[in-house]
Amino acid sequence: MEKYIMMDEERQIIDLAKAILEKELVPRLDECEKKGIFPMEVFKSLYDAGLYGLDIPEQYGGVGISHETAFKLNEEMAWYDAGFAFSFRLASYVANLVYMAGSDYLKEYVSSLILGGKLGAFCLTEADAGSDAAAIRTTAVQDGNDYVLNGVKSFISNGAIADFYIVAATIDRSLKHKGITLFLVEKERGVQVGKIEDKMGFKTSMTSEVIFDNVRVPADHLIGAEGKGFNYAMRDMESIRPTTMTYAVGLMQRALDEAVKYAKVRKTFGTPIINNQGLAYILADMQKLIHVSRSSLMTIARQLDQNQPLNGAGSSVKIFVSDCAMKVTSDAIQVLGGYGYMKEYPVEKLLRDAKLFAIFEGTNQIQMNILAGMLSR
Repeated sequence: MEKYIMMDEERQIIDLAKAILEKELVPRLDECEKKGIFPMEVFKSLYDAGLYGLDIPEQYGGVGISHETAFKLNEEMAWYDAGFAFSFRLASYVANLVYMAGSDYLKEYVSSLILGGKLGAFCLTEADAGSDAAAIRTTAVQDGNDYVLNGVKSFISNGAIADFYIVAATIDRSLKHKGITLFLVEKERGVQVGKIEDKMGFKTSMTSEVIFDNVRVPADHLIGAEGKGFNYAMRDMESIRPTTMTYAVGLMQRALDEAVKYAKVRKTFGTPIINNQGLAYILADMQKLIHVSRSSLMTIARQLDQNQPLNGAGSSVKIFVSDCAMKVTSDAIQVLGGYGYMKEYPVEKLLRDAKLFAIFEGTNQIQMNILAGMLSR
């Protein structure tokens, strides 16, 4: 059954990605999951096939796929592994900040990095500045034609493997959010990787500290204007949040597929358990939540493609879809019973992966604050 209508070009892109993931990622996934590593060989295969950086605008040498196509691709890749899919696609979304506010030089430069196979990361979060991004302590001090960055970023997706970073630093802590400024920083400038986190899920998306110890960055790597970084980041987050939830839909679809497959072959009292009305209704409810999540995200994709404001819809869909992901994956385990609790079957991993969606890109509680604030204006 088709999940959505696909144009020929979309189908070619997605079918190619799925074929590579089936051949290259599936045999490696258990080992990468156990070791908590990003499968670089799979990345290289996808890159060689021309599937990396598809979002880069045509004027900068990319394909410039639409948000709608990108959302479909994200979902299909996440069916195999949400962590890998997220990390593979992250550089394109990090680059959005440059396309939003950067100079023509930086737009050309970040495009060349991604099209050259470089991985990216966004360094915003710190140990004492997670949801309260305005509290960051990483500093940027101008010294001649350079800025000198000092500070430690925490919980950075792709932090350990990125070739370049978009870094939020303050030019004056007393200004709070009005002092936050964004920079494009290549790892080769002396950026160090700190502690690599051992997470409960998203194992193939490596999360780490990123350390800036007197890292010198040319002034032409400043993104936009000094003190405007917080505004740029918050504007970008409104579209990034629903984008991230597309991986949750792929994960949910995998959970449902595994549950249905099991329910068709597992028999009790001489008949497959899918014929039990109580269990069949659990599966139907899972399908319902996936349908509504996917439809909501496709609506937002079309709004983004038409440059329409989301007016809080990004926060709303983040809350809804992430809650659905926890419900669907938990129900998948329930359908499989004792087997669902065992690592021999994939659904327990899906539940562990699903939990992250309610936490990163701003916790669901922060999203509720955003929505409540909009209502009180």
